[in-house]
Amino acid sequence: MSDEAIKQETPAAPVVSEAAAIMGDGEDAKAKAAADSKIRKAKAKSIPSGIAFVRSSFNNTIVSITDARGGVIAWSSAGKAGFRGSRKCTAFAATMVAQDAARQAVTKGMHEVEVRVQGAGAGRESAVRAIQSAGIHISVVRDCTPIAHNGCRARKRRRV
Repeated sequence: MSDEAIKQETPAAPVVSEAAAIMGDGEDAKAKAAADSKIRKAKAKSIPSGIAFVRSSFNNTIVSITDARGGVIAWSSAGKAGFRGSRKCTAFAATMVAQDAARQAVTKGMHEVEVRVQGAGAGRESAVRAIQSAGIHISVVRDCTPIAHNGCRARKRRRV
């Protein structure tokens, strides 16, 4: 066969500019967009119940709302809510923090929580009331404050 016959039999490749080759085909972009939308839909899943952790210290109040397995759905702290210095440890700051976290959780479909309170700060009860007033049903309130028990036995005294 001659060179001309071979050229006629093989179809010509589509001419693609360098920019189009670097950016990729439109079909590839559509496939990536479809995959991204599937991932977004999976993340937008409603979570009906979870656990609210309220950590109230003498300096700050932190509220984290998680699903049943412990993955954080919403969180807030007094510093994030805009309080600074000695105002972070007040009961009012704890109320604002708990309402902020509860609103975030409600938008993700949360209806019921188990509250676990830790610490001895001023915002313990006010945070629990704020979660309830935000429209989330509280099933259990549990105090998980660690209690010191004087630790393990000390080493014997050195004799010289």
